[in-house]
Amino acid sequence: MIANYHTHTYRCNHAHGEDREYIENAIKGNMKILGFSDHCPWIYTNGYVSSTRMLPSQLDDYFTSLESLKKEYQKDIKIYIGFEAEYIPEQMDAQNELLKGYPIDYMILGEHFISPEPSKYVGFPSVDENYLKNYVDKTIEGMETGKYSYVAHPDLCNFVGDIQTYNAHYERLCRYLKSRNIPIEVNLLGFIEHRHYPNDCFLQIAKKVGNTAIIGCDAHSPDRLSNITAQEECKKFIEAYGIPIVDTLPNLD
Repeated sequence: MIANYHTHTYRCNHAHGEDREYIENAIKGNMKILGFSDHCPWIYTNGYVSSTRMLPSQLDDYFTSLESLKKEYQKDIKIYIGFEAEYIPEQMDAQNELLKGYPIDYMILGEHFISPEPSKYVGFPSVDENYLKNYVDKTIEGMETGKYSYVAHPDLCNFVGDIQTYNAHYERLCRYLKSRNIPIEVNLLGFIEHRHYPNDCFLQIAKKVGNTAIIGCDAHSPDRLSNITAQEECKKFIEAYGIPIVDTLPNLD
């Protein structure tokens, strides 16, 4: 892999390793571009404290650390600093205000929830067509804002009902992404851990529609960035579907 834009840090509470370790492993893995996209904080009016994303109070440390390392390693690798975040319309104004003034290079859309937390994780199995429809609608609506560079694990919503229903809604998403020249992400974390994504049915749709794909490490530990064997296996997995792979995001590099 030349580039990875899906990298977390210990601040999200379910990743581990120091920021420097991620960078050094990316270099070890022959990457030229590394994008940090830790789970973006929200302002919760109900007092909720998430255990799966950084706190607003950690923003200064996140940028101070990564900006310093970006300069230190500038001869070895290009570093971008961003976030992975949901698109939840009723919370966007508060999040935009929170992030104002920070040097954000990019954001990726990771729609783990489609309503304010605490709420249902979209990766839980569901046979509710309305839930799948809402997920696809919110994802497209979020991308229409121009705020996000691509969709992380677009096949995360775990609809296990009628396959024709699955195909109809996910084809809408694939056609939308193709129309905007946005690659689908094939998630390396899901691939390695044999999760319900990357999903065979989704990739069959992407092949039919003519999408391109980009591998996202979704690194929650530094070693995932230097695991060239796993990255090559994921690449062969995608190629078996006949889906072209892009190495970098056209709107960044």
